[in-house]
Amino acid sequence: MSTFKAYLTTQEGKTSKTELVDFSADQLDAGEVLINVDYSTVNYKDALSATGAGRIIRRFPCIGGIDLAGTVEASTDAAFKPGDKVIAHSYDVGVAHHGGYAQKARMPASWLVPVPQNMTTFYAMTYGTAGFTAAQAVHRMQHDGLHPAMGPVLVNGATGGVGMVAIEILAKLGYDVVAVTGKEKDADLLKALGAKDVLIRGQFEMTEKPLGAETYAGAVDNLGGEQLSWLTRVMKVGGTIASIGLAQGWEVKTTVMPFILRGVSLLGIDSVNCSMPLRRELWAKLANEWKCEKLASHCRTVTFTELPSVFDAYVKGAVTGRTVVKIS
Repeated sequence: MSTFKAYLTTQEGKTSKTELVDFSADQLDAGEVLINVDYSTVNYKDALSATGAGRIIRRFPCIGGIDLAGTVEASTDAAFKPGDKVIAHSYDVGVAHHGGYAQKARMPASWLVPVPQNMTTFYAMTYGTAGFTAAQAVHRMQHDGLHPAMGPVLVNGATGGVGMVAIEILAKLGYDVVAVTGKEKDADLLKALGAKDVLIRGQFEMTEKPLGAETYAGAVDNLGGEQLSWLTRVMKVGGTIASIGLAQGWEVKTTVMPFILRGVSLLGIDSVNCSMPLRRELWAKLANEWKCEKLASHCRTVTFTELPSVFDAYVKGAVTGRTVVKIS
């Protein structure tokens, strides 16, 4: 039986180990669709699981990679046929079901999104899970009533995958975007993506009063912790915050005052359980009216064999932009 390469994480006791191994199709998890994987990406979750720095993988052994795009090799589901281009992310991909860090993957048909017209498998992975989550955040915020005339929208963690996609989409839609980053050297990059202003973390004061000056109409928060707590205090009346990440902490210290005196909305963005109709709608937008033309130029592509060398920088928060992994 022919084999292919897979980046497999195993566990012995409390210690996990990730290595490139030979794998066969009969070792893959159940699913109706067998995929030749073209590309995957590196996300913060991938780095945590690969290095053992975080408890992300729920079942061992498991092939990591929480997203992928590729070409259908075989399918027992009528919705997909050989040669179709597909995207898989969220659900249990890469955490409890063998994921994208392998030359082949088998997925349930119900987890797959057809790659939209006007999009390649490479371009799909310039977005990956991070870009999709950014799109979901913008969608939810606009559904909650946010529109450009209300005022500026802040995006923190701005040099990460979610932040960069959120900036470009919001700027395309006519919002005045304020980017927050701890990487002063990347201020020009963020402005090139569409940010009107860039704030350098640590160089501005974050009020601890229950209510501060009404400053932002919306915010895409990738950090949690102190910054999310501060954001609740400086939102305008009717302001909307999309909560996506917890890189700065999982606790939020605030009061009810922003919510009952200013009508602030705090929206949780959960891409894992996003419904399939919305999933398809958002991917179609990313291929068309929300297409991020500037994003690809700020992505780096690494080969499959180079993959192990990139994780440490993600864990240390030293990465700017997206990393696409060429699997095939």
